[in-house]
Amino acid sequence: MTTKRAAIFDVDGTLVDTNHLHVVTWWEAFRQAGHQVPMREIHRAVGLSGGDLLDHILGDDDRDYDDDKQIVAAHHTLYATYFERLPALDAAGDLLRALAGRGWTIVLATSASGAELAALRRAVDADDVILGAASADDVADGKPAPDPVRQARELAGVPSERAVFVGDTVWDMKAAVRDGVLPVAVLSGGIPRVDLEAAGAHAVYRDPADLLAHLDSGVFADKE
Repeated sequence: MTTKRAAIFDVDGTLVDTNHLHVVTWWEAFRQAGHQVPMREIHRAVGLSGGDLLDHILGDDDRDYDDDKQIVAAHHTLYATYFERLPALDAAGDLLRALAGRGWTIVLATSASGAELAALRRAVDADDVILGAASADDVADGKPAPDPVRQARELAGVPSERAVFVGDTVWDMKAAVRDGVLPVAVLSGGIPRVDLEAAGAHAVYRDPADLLAHLDSGVFADKE
């Protein structure tokens, strides 16, 4: 029986303070394509892959699918202007190092990939303790499908009962529930506590710093 434990982390909104940058850049990408989308709707969709986000917001009515690639490309171009100044959330790197020091295997599960994921990892600045990442390039379906969490867990080589997944959206919580890992939420992405709990969050913390402050009494202590 394995004694390894995996701490799997979402990145946007969980370790790096980027959700509202995504909201603004998606809003502008939609505007350029002729769609007037309220920012509150975009905020609730952040965390989905690009294609799933478009499906969630635009649906099938009055939609020209030929515009999809243009909208996704516009968002990427706009968001890329922030790559060199993405702000890590307080104590994000310290949290990962503290868990690694306690024997946890650290893996990322994110819809980001390529240069975007590289920029996020630079912001967190904890690659010395991150085993690897399950990105959008590695799975067929993004969150809320369990694929990203399962892929990250398999990278760590642990069964679902030996893993904790930390995220900031309802999509994160649903993906964790579907893979059978313990879902833990942070409020740093701007999603209300009640929504995260309804989606399956076992525990909710303010941000990485709050989670770090409760390592001896919270969910990670329970998994010792």
